[in-house]
Amino acid sequence: MASFPDCVNKNDLDKAKFIGELLVSVAPFDQKSGREAWTVAFAPNGSYFAWSQGHRIVRLIPWTKCLRSFSVSAGEEGTNPTSPQRLSRQDSVGSLTVPLADEPREHTIDCGDVVWGLAFGSSVPEKQSRCVNIEWHRFKFGQDQLLLATGLNNGRIKIWDVYSGKLLLNLMDHTDVVRDLTFAPDGSLMLVSASRDKTLRVWDLKDDGNMVKVLRGHQNWVYCCSFSPDSSILCSVGAGKAVFLWNMDKYTLIRKLEGHHNDVVSCEFSPDGALLATASYDTRVIVWDHHKAAILLELGHLFPPPSPIFAGGANDRWVRSVGFCPDGRHIASITDD
Repeated sequence: MASFPDCVNKNDLDKAKFIGELLVSVAPFDQKSGREAWTVAFAPNGSYFAWSQGHRIVRLIPWTKCLRSFSVSAGEEGTNPTSPQRLSRQDSVGSLTVPLADEPREHTIDCGDVVWGLAFGSSVPEKQSRCVNIEWHRFKFGQDQLLLATGLNNGRIKIWDVYSGKLLLNLMDHTDVVRDLTFAPDGSLMLVSASRDKTLRVWDLKDDGNMVKVLRGHQNWVYCCSFSPDSSILCSVGAGKAVFLWNMDKYTLIRKLEGHHNDVVSCEFSPDGALLATASYDTRVIVWDHHKAAILLELGHLFPPPSPIFAGGANDRWVRSVGFCPDGRHIASITDD
């Protein structure tokens, strides 16, 4: 899974270049496996970058520090300042990248199990918790609060304070792998988790992580979930051909979108909420008008497109993920080819 910070300018896309590489230090017992990069995410304000390093480690890096490390390394080499640079774990604690006063600090987090999903969430104090019956809360989230949710192989979700690196909450109701996580964009700290236990669960972190609702309807593993920009609709996809749309005010199923010929593995709304893009193992990305349940566009990784009976991604064309650029006019997709 890949991620853009929200501050990306559409005019910069044509100028994209490789500026650096983040590497994990290699332990003697860790040569062959365990260092896979499963997922990455940018904080909503672009201040932090989170990187799942395989096994159980997540690294939280202040993004300005990361960029400065690349530029410093380029200057040291004295050759081509635009050539790609590498930042290893050892580099991150070197003398050239010591945190300045008041600068956010880097953290390495041991989550206790393999990390499958990452999501940042930020709080808006005036956005009250939906739980109105409890007056006392263990946590009081301020406007400057930034949280990281990690979905684990054992079904747990751990919530971390990004600035301190401390564990705040341990959510334990899922019974299988937590495959994906998404926070409501409205600052309410409502978190939705998608799991291989065939359910989606809604958590209210402003109510100390209370589980608000279990959304049932998927017959198999749930791979991905995504909020609409106004937080009113949730899309979820999984091991099946249907795309599920949920009303997040009533926690009810709105409709299923039919059109894919194989498992649907990724989904995302456009920044204005008008469009929905979904990616499937049938080698296609579909762009929907989800309000009318209409297919607007099909983007294929295989031409001619396979007939439904053969739409299994046989020729290394399984589409793994899809995402909108913040300008709303560009879509990126990743495939096995």
